[in-house]
Amino acid sequence: MPTYLNQDFCFCTLAFQAKYRNLAKELAETLEKYSSGTTLVIGTDQPEAFQNSPNVFAFKLHQTGILYCYHDKRFVIQEALKHFPTAIQIDADTKIVGDVSQEIPQTEGLAAGHIEDIVEHVQKYNPERLIYLRKIAAKLDLSLDNVSYVGESLFAVTAHSKKSEAFIKYWDAIARYLEIHGIHSGEGNAIGMAAAKAGLKVYNPLWLGKINSVRKHLDASDRKSERTQWEVLQRKLAYHYRLNKARIISLKDFDFFYS
Repeated sequence: MPTYLNQDFCFCTLAFQAKYRNLAKELAETLEKYSSGTTLVIGTDQPEAFQNSPNVFAFKLHQTGILYCYHDKRFVIQEALKHFPTAIQIDADTKIVGDVSQEIPQTEGLAAGHIEDIVEHVQKYNPERLIYLRKIAAKLDLSLDNVSYVGESLFAVTAHSKKSEAFIKYWDAIARYLEIHGIHSGEGNAIGMAAAKAGLKVYNPLWLGKINSVRKHLDASDRKSERTQWEVLQRKLAYHYRLNKARIISLKDFDFFYS
């Protein structure tokens, strides 16, 4: 872990594959420029790629998400919270373009730059998913009326160990349930449900809004690159490996995942 002046909070991100590792390096550079003394925690398949980034703490992480790695952000947040009171999740395909204030209140909860009523959000964009979210809510004894959709590209978690552990635990279960049932994106729904179950207040503070105003999100996931036949085969094999592994793990709690 870099020995940096600021130990009150860190930024954290996920960076699998060369494209996202390079983007994360650029993010680290802009973060150092506009928030000197702040650490960027990165979960990545190649930590050694960041050995020349002095403000980066990179750790080894393998993709767990069956099709996409969206939900794997939970592992980066989990690692970041071991070292910092507040972990600010920011997508790797982001640049910081202005000064970041060092004054961030240590208020327990989940601070989000974008919050919506979860039912209204799902009905607007993916209404077919609502039946699965209602099933999960029933299993977790949650009312969706009390759950928020959380914009996943920028949010922050401040929590003591018990609540942060519960947040990761419930996000893990919800993510696995959704993926096993063929829903591989929309992690903002899982984040909101996990926060509600863990007892974390979801709110939209001014300080996160200021960070939001000095970030430029590039949406690199929209840029598709051509793959060789070998790369396509590797991805298919990895997909089936992760799918079968998730199915085996889920059998330990058959009622939750399949009833």
